This record gives sequence, structure tokens and C-alpha cells, in this order.
Amino acid sequence: MPLLYDDEVRIHKIPHMSPSDNNGYILTCPDTGEAVIIDAPGEPEKLLREIDDAKVKAILITHGHGDHIASFREMKAGTGKEAGIHQEDAHNLSPDKPDFYLKEGDVIQVGTISLQVMHTPGHTPGGVCLLTGKHLFSGDTLFPGGPGRSRSPEAFKQLVNSITSRLLVLPDDTFVYPGHGNDTTIGKAKEEYAAFASRPHPEDLHGEINWLHS
Repeated sequence: MPLLYDDEVRIHKIPHMSPSDNNGYILTCPDTGEAVIIDAPGEPEKLLREIDDAKVKAILITHGHGDHIASFREMKAGTGKEAGIHQEDAHNLSPDKPDFYLKEGDVIQVGTISLQVMHTPGHTPGGVCLLTGKHLFSGDTLFPGGPGRSRSPEAFKQLVNSITSRLLVLPDDTFVYPGHGNDTTIGKAKEEYAAFASRPHPEDLHGEINWLHS
């Protein structure tokens, strides 16, 4: 499975989880072996067997759509660890409940790694991204080529604001690891969004949006 190292972080990407083709991630501190799991898609065995000797600290859910929480119970049972989600998406876990909430500005310590919680609503009310250094786990907020799906014009405007005010201000060489599909960079996302922003669009625009073709 894809594995990325830099001086301070080890990222293990587990793609093709569930019929929705989700990505799961294991973020590990190379110095201490402490780790967090990001998202709980279906087919949790694909991720659980990749943990090896990592010392999992918690499970962090980027948002409450069913494909990202499908193995919430199994992932908790398989790791014996607590799981968190933003309060505005927590109802999607019912009848289960999160062990803690992910809040804007939270910093989660994973060994020597500081993982910042960024509330980026729009795709869902409680969508979050997770940032450490130049590594951004974007959930379904931002993908190569565009944003996540929006359910209304108001949600699309909120999602665009989350992306432009929180994500596109990051350094161009920030890597972006989304909840599905391939990775991208903030620099590439800025170029794609600039093309979108240069054209007029209807006020009711929403749904599946591609920066270059919508």
C-alpha cells in the first residue's frame, strides 16, 4: 500500500476501501510509533491489517457520511481505541456515539506530530480537515479537480468559502490527501480554482462541481 515518509511523519494510505472506493489513512510518528487512523470506511480489515506495530491512539472521522463511518464499530473494536467526529455530524453515528468531538483549533498530539483540526463545512455541516506541516487530510472537502459534492447552492457557497479561506491559503507545496481517489497539492488546487473563479456561474450552482469544466 502507498507509504510516504518525510523527516517528521509517516503516512500509510489504504485505498479502494468499500464499494465507494474510499481512502483510509494511518498517520504515524516515526520517532515514537504513536498513530491515528483517519476515517472508518467499509472493509476495515484492509486497514486493520496494515497497522503492524503502530501504537494507535485514536480514530479521527473527517465527516459523517455513511461511507466514512461504515466501520465505526469494527474499527473501534479492532483497535480498542476511542473515536472522534465534529459535533455537527455526530448524529450520523446513531445509535452509536463518539467518544470525543473534533473542534476547530484542536491540536491532537501524535507522538511528536501536531495535528490541527480545521472545521471546513459545506460538504457536510461538520466536515473537518486535518493538517500537520505540509500534509493535509481533506476528507471530502477538496479533491483533485474540485470540491466535494454539495447538497444545495447555500452549501456550495459555504464549501467554496471553507476551501478558499482555509485551504488555498496554505503553501503551494502542501500535499492533499482526500477521502477518495488520488492525491493533489494546494498549488494545483489554486490553479484549478482560479480557472473556475474567472468564469461566471449561475446562483443556484451546486452538486458535483469540477473547477475546470463547471
